[in-house]
Amino acid sequence: MATGSQVDSFTTADMDLSDIPAVLEIERRSFPTPWSERAFLSELTQNAYAHYVVGLVGGRVIAYGGMWLILDEAHVTNIAVHPDYRGRGLGHRLLLELERRAASHGCTRMTLEVRPSNAKAQKLYRQHGFVPRGLRPGYYTDTHEDAIIMWKDHLEASNPNELKPDGD
Repeated sequence: MATGSQVDSFTTADMDLSDIPAVLEIERRSFPTPWSERAFLSELTQNAYAHYVVGLVGGRVIAYGGMWLILDEAHVTNIAVHPDYRGRGLGHRLLLELERRAASHGCTRMTLEVRPSNAKAQKLYRQHGFVPRGLRPGYYTDTHEDAIIMWKDHLEASNPNELKPDGD
């Protein structure tokens, strides 16, 4: 379990191939149908639109997030925090970093899909200014659950400390 001082040392960095084993562990512990190693390898080595970051505490990968940057829009592909570090605002800080990086690449809007059953994630996204704008029926292949499409307009490079976290 993480202590307060450990979480204070949270930093972000570009994800690289050596981060994939830790990312896969977080992925397996976070999602019912986790991405494969091959999927992350492809994103990092073959997808020119993909930008992935890791969250670090004491040099250990404890979170990650990814997005595709296409023209002036960013599409969040995934975001997760290791279960031992949840509830400390790190998801908030990671999402702020994705927003900051997207804005610095000229993106003015950001979108993502979220499960209707994932109330915690929806709350985080709403705190960041995302609003529901549509539904993708049967989007999640594991459960055939729909996906809520959320958008944030007027994306700006923000200060990582500007929003108050409410868990993650």
